[in-house]
Amino acid sequence: MNPHRQVLIFLLSSIGLIVLPHAGHLPIAIIAFFYLLLVWRFIGVWQPQRLPRKWLILLLTVCGIALLYSQHQGLFGRDAGTRLFVVALGLKLMEIKSERDLYLISFLAFIVAASQFLYEQNLLMAAYILMVCCSLLATLVSINSREPEPVAALKTATVIVAQALPMAILLFILFPRVEAPRWMLLNDKQQAKSGLGDSMEPGSITDLGMSDELVFRVKFAGSMPPPAQRYWRGPVLEHTDGKRWTRSANRDFGPFMDKPSYRGMRYPYTILMEPRDKNWVFALDLPAEFAKPLIRNAYYQLITPENPDKRVEYKVSSYPEYNTGFITRTEYENATQLPATPSAKIKQLVGQLQGFDSPPEAFIQRLLKHFKVEDFHYTLTPPLMEQHPIETFLFETRYGFCSHYAAAFVYLMRVANIPARVVTGYQGGEFNKVGNFLEIRQADAHAWAEVWLEHKGWVRFDPTAAIAPERIEKSFNLDELVPGGVIRFAPAGDNALTAYHWLKEAHQLWRHVDYNWQRWVINYNSLNQSKFLSSLGIDNLQAMLYWMIAGIGVITAVLSWVLLHQKRQHTDRVLRVYQRYCQKLAKHGLVRGLAEGERDFAERVKAKLPGQATDIESITDIFIKLRYGRVSAAEDFKQLVQRVKLFKA
Repeated sequence: MNPHRQVLIFLLSSIGLIVLPHAGHLPIAIIAFFYLLLVWRFIGVWQPQRLPRKWLILLLTVCGIALLYSQHQGLFGRDAGTRLFVVALGLKLMEIKSERDLYLISFLAFIVAASQFLYEQNLLMAAYILMVCCSLLATLVSINSREPEPVAALKTATVIVAQALPMAILLFILFPRVEAPRWMLLNDKQQAKSGLGDSMEPGSITDLGMSDELVFRVKFAGSMPPPAQRYWRGPVLEHTDGKRWTRSANRDFGPFMDKPSYRGMRYPYTILMEPRDKNWVFALDLPAEFAKPLIRNAYYQLITPENPDKRVEYKVSSYPEYNTGFITRTEYENATQLPATPSAKIKQLVGQLQGFDSPPEAFIQRLLKHFKVEDFHYTLTPPLMEQHPIETFLFETRYGFCSHYAAAFVYLMRVANIPARVVTGYQGGEFNKVGNFLEIRQADAHAWAEVWLEHKGWVRFDPTAAIAPERIEKSFNLDELVPGGVIRFAPAGDNALTAYHWLKEAHQLWRHVDYNWQRWVINYNSLNQSKFLSSLGIDNLQAMLYWMIAGIGVITAVLSWVLLHQKRQHTDRVLRVYQRYCQKLAKHGLVRGLAEGERDFAERVKAKLPGQATDIESITDIFIKLRYGRVSAAEDFKQLVQRVKLFKA
């Protein structure tokens, strides 16, 4: 196998590994087109005659353009750019003619590798991209080597990357981080994101019940609230057409609201929100203290004006016990709205539970007891209720998810002329014992009710807790959830043992590592950099630059010393052997001049000792290779030592 072929195989293998992770988020047609070209180029390594001619390359280019057009996602953005680079990389493989083409392909491959971080930023992906970039760098080492050896080139590339890491880490920590203006963010709005919406209808939250997608993580500064108080507040829905619940159009009552008062335990915590398509921040009900840019709207929900399509960390304090005070006229009108006159069966049920002639608290307790003692069931797969879903749920099916119970509860409150509304968000979360934080996933999506009571303000009531209290005390066991199957909950308590307990702990350990990776690396923006450096006493740009210059100087000095020390040791060893050879010749009057090169000296010696010309030529060639060559093997040095030892003038 000639060196050029070996370099090509190394390069093509590296490129195949680089594009592989994109198979998870690029269209299958784009990926298939690229790997078809890659396989074709692999065949061409051994059978060059099978490579496409110019007219066929032109046809493939037209096909690539047509493919990009058929998968059109706009001119700018993450998806459009990545698809263009992948297709261009595949087409460029078809016209490798010189070393320049190898360099161009390598640089293009580095861009495709970096684009993977626009999709995934976890630690495993970072390690994978670092590995394939080492492989790609080894290809460049091989291109610049006279006798390329994959293992030696990969070792050299790994050493180069290892030497560059300290400088990269220093610059990552100290170099001023500039946030791009929002208008420059190349977001792909076509990329759908799952999660809670600003409306609710039968099945809308049920669809999230089996999703393991992470929404946010929470780490408390002190004690953690009990499971029954872990309600993470999201959109409040007031208006209904009998089936669908949405936010009310009349939301301008904020300036007239009473200020909430708090009592009981205060819980400070840090919340790390995952990228999302809404500017909502799900805080523990009820958020009391928070810093800018967070804003609390009239429904006590936290929102942010920042770009929601990135991972952000916030510090919040909440009180689960609170009193929101009086109700405004607009709030009352919104919270008692009904789409039409209630049916006779609905009025009969409210009358049966004494909703028209008893205090609201008494009616609420009777209604919750009604859900508990009657034949109601909690399920992830309730039957379809297209017409009159509330009546169908209350009087016919009696199978429902949290959204069914919350909607029915609020509707019955309003029939009794009691202000009530639906609150959506998340409830619970899985506790990570290793990292001491909560993970809230889409499966924790929940809906509950709020009722306004005299002297208490808006009070939370969760009808789901009446029919399925384990939903509030425990998390779903997602590993055992199947569509249409029985809902199983994770065992409570830290001492719960299962056959896979050790595997679960290992999984939690990995999530803990990922959590810190996301906090300290991915989320290391200008604000977090400022906070971190201030804690080290670096509180201005001038100090930052001084530390950065000093750090660069120290790292450069250390690396220079290491590299020069290693080179001197290697060079001295080779030079000492050659000097012994020169000393043997000097004893016979053949002294090498101070400015005389090895080749010139060898020619002069061969003229004096023609019978030993072969040995002289061999020693000179090996020495030049060891001292000046790009790549040399340990066997070369042994051969030099042996030939000098046997040489006699």
